[in-house]
Amino acid sequence: MTSDPTHAEPAPFTAEDYAARMAAAAGAAADAGLAGLLIAPGPDLAHLTGYRPTAETERLTVLVLAAGRDPVLVVPALEAPDAERAPGAAALTLRDWADGKSPYAAAAPLMGPAGRFGVSDNTWALHLLGLQREAPATSYVSLTDSLPMLRAVKDDRELERLTAAGAAADAAYAQILHLPFANRRETDVAADLAALLRAHGHSQVDFTVVGSGPNGANPHHEAGDRVIRPGDMVVLDFGGLRYGYGSDISRTVHVGGPTAEEQRVHDVVREAQQAGFAAVRPGAACQDVDRAARAVITEFGYGDRFIHRTGHGIGVTTHEPPYMVEGEERPLVPGMCFSVEPGIYLPGRFGVRIEDIVTVTADGGRRLNNAPRELAVVE
Repeated sequence: MTSDPTHAEPAPFTAEDYAARMAAAAGAAADAGLAGLLIAPGPDLAHLTGYRPTAETERLTVLVLAAGRDPVLVVPALEAPDAERAPGAAALTLRDWADGKSPYAAAAPLMGPAGRFGVSDNTWALHLLGLQREAPATSYVSLTDSLPMLRAVKDDRELERLTAAGAAADAAYAQILHLPFANRRETDVAADLAALLRAHGHSQVDFTVVGSGPNGANPHHEAGDRVIRPGDMVVLDFGGLRYGYGSDISRTVHVGGPTAEEQRVHDVVREAQQAGFAAVRPGAACQDVDRAARAVITEFGYGDRFIHRTGHGIGVTTHEPPYMVEGEERPLVPGMCFSVEPGIYLPGRFGVRIEDIVTVTADGGRRLNNAPRELAVVE
């Protein structure tokens, strides 16, 4: 297996890029009536600063952002050298704290005596409670509740990375079709998928769902020891990170020729997936994508067997806002990227799901996955 040659490695983000992101985030916080943002290690910190601590730790690391103030990253002293090498380090001030000293005493003065702050969703309760003890007049709201679209709209350089990740997932799918399925365990096929993603440039594999036969009726089935048999429908859902941005694709294949019913269910899902994609356009509501896909499945009598939302956002993580789900009235904006992945699940029998990543363009949508959507027959 060789590295995917279809996309040259993109130029790295610069300190200026990260400075612009932090300024935009601070401005969005002010517009939302927040005193600022507290960003712990995780996807938000990586997006805003390029800093990814080498290991998860109980020591406080937090980026403090507020409009009109310079961004400050509070880090443990022993990790300061790593933080100084982060791509966005030149655009912020580092403040370190030593073991034996209170990290909350170091961070609280940066927040001011009072105010309501947005906090990244993966902030440890330990640290949030510590900050609240140090600054009791502060209060907090999750970033998903306060600024759900903070990372939703991608710029051209982010779209370049997502396009490359999608092409790599397509290439992995094209190759898995030529490998054996029958009389092998789901975990064996999952291992092949993971190896193919890495061969095509993925630095991280997040999931390799292989749901054969009745296991395909569980949308989040993890590959297990079930032996795949001739006559099985097999749901494949796999993805990870390439150049720091996500891929996520689902296709359903059949071991040997399908029955008429299996083919019909697959055709319905394929039509629903196309309808969801066709609903993508600037100004449409997120829920419109869900409604379009769901209407097709309902029309054919399988409405109660489509048991999840139609899509989720993708970026530096494989699942993030926005969500294509009933009740989400947020309008689509050019640069948003998300999955369109309807499915039908028949308990005890089989399931079908087809998924592409889509980006909103000025006049519609563009697929970032272009692998064939027909029901492929494998051996």
